[in-house]
Amino acid sequence: MQFSRATSRREILRDATMGIGSCALGTILASQQAHANPSYDPTNPLAPKFPPQPPKAKRVIHIFMNGGPSQVDTFDPKPALKRFGGKALPIHLRTERATGTAFPSPFEFRKHGESGIEVSEIFPEVAKHADDLCVIRSMHTDVPNHGPSLMLMNTGTTQQSRPSVGSWLTYGLGSENRNLPGFVVLCPDGYPVWGAKNWRSAFLPGAFQGTHIDTRHTSPDKLIANVRSRFASQESQRRQLDLLGKLNRAHSAQRPGDDLLEARTQSYELAFRMQMEAADVFDIGNEPKTVREMYGDTLHGRQMLIARRLLEKGVRFVQVWHGAGQPWDSHSEVEKNHRMLAGQCDRPIAALLADLKQRGMLDDTLVVWGGEFGRTPVVELTSFGSNHGENGRDHNSYGFSMWLAGGGVRPGHVHGATDDFGFRAEQDKVHVHDLHATLLALLGFDHERFTFRYAGRDFRLTDVHGRVVRELIA
Repeated sequence: MQFSRATSRREILRDATMGIGSCALGTILASQQAHANPSYDPTNPLAPKFPPQPPKAKRVIHIFMNGGPSQVDTFDPKPALKRFGGKALPIHLRTERATGTAFPSPFEFRKHGESGIEVSEIFPEVAKHADDLCVIRSMHTDVPNHGPSLMLMNTGTTQQSRPSVGSWLTYGLGSENRNLPGFVVLCPDGYPVWGAKNWRSAFLPGAFQGTHIDTRHTSPDKLIANVRSRFASQESQRRQLDLLGKLNRAHSAQRPGDDLLEARTQSYELAFRMQMEAADVFDIGNEPKTVREMYGDTLHGRQMLIARRLLEKGVRFVQVWHGAGQPWDSHSEVEKNHRMLAGQCDRPIAALLADLKQRGMLDDTLVVWGGEFGRTPVVELTSFGSNHGENGRDHNSYGFSMWLAGGGVRPGHVHGATDDFGFRAEQDKVHVHDLHATLLALLGFDHERFTFRYAGRDFRLTDVHGRVVRELIA
């Protein structure tokens, strides 16, 4: 039998001192955080926090083109399609559904700005900002179906319910305005496929979940249901909420670690605080007439202006959906549908870029534009389904385009390429996981270290994948 020797007094003092030192370090770091940021509140999950690395961007606006815009009709010109129009392409197109012959784009492309980036005629206003854009023409994803591809783009996984990108960023950075949510979703005309899973917090605390706003409404009272009480003053509501908080804390003390209870408590408190500021930020009538005219008096003009106001107020992540009710899913009549959809959002997007630049916000605001996948460069056969007309394109997960602007990305830059026909990403390919890793890097996070422990495992947005695409960063 072996006996371990007795611990010496010196070893006891050494180990105890190291433990005390760790406690002291935690106190010092919290003190430094509070000193550097007077608004820091360790008890508030949305308190503003500093990323571990120097960030190039501190806020994000994700302009989501729901349904999958066609890359060869927007930001990836393919003249070879004209030579093969109506003919079978000399490449093997692996798709899950029947497709036909080459379908040249009905739109003209022109070079813009000093960078000479080619943009389709359906985005004439965005094209004026070509020198601010970083166009990725080599995106690819995993599945050519809306649900899984929406989940991958928004949560980093195709199937399991995981936290959304906005929830991850709000968890890591908090919010710069304690009276507004850190993550706001502007989505009119109904939910996209799989609904609120696109912006949920999943196993992250409920305070980091996206707050959905239906921007079809114009009145702040309708934009946010029950933003004001008709039955009680703010003083009375404050007393009610304090009592409710006291009861919830007592209830929570008997059930430690109950995330749903904590989420409900936080939502009550946030709802009350929003009454003081939300009505103002959503009232675009406070903007000068020239600014409102620049965005346009349309649904998408109003919601893009609201998005800028939210960013200006310190909201960390704003997602603006376009095409939730009438998506970019042009299985038929691409020319008619894409021209109409681009016409709805071209001017508002250009106004946003100009407005951010004018206010000095574009440098530290990361703008992301794109959908969940692209579309085929060949026509979709009408025999596939009775609801499919002529001159349409099917889903394409093998290659598509997105663009970034501001927030530390390379301006006036085109990254990667698809094949001669715009079907498959071939040069400098960028997977959705790579995009997420790059976005996190721009915001000051190492995607491999930015984790949350749940069910005995450290989870991250990029799971076990992803690489930072350094060529996209200025």
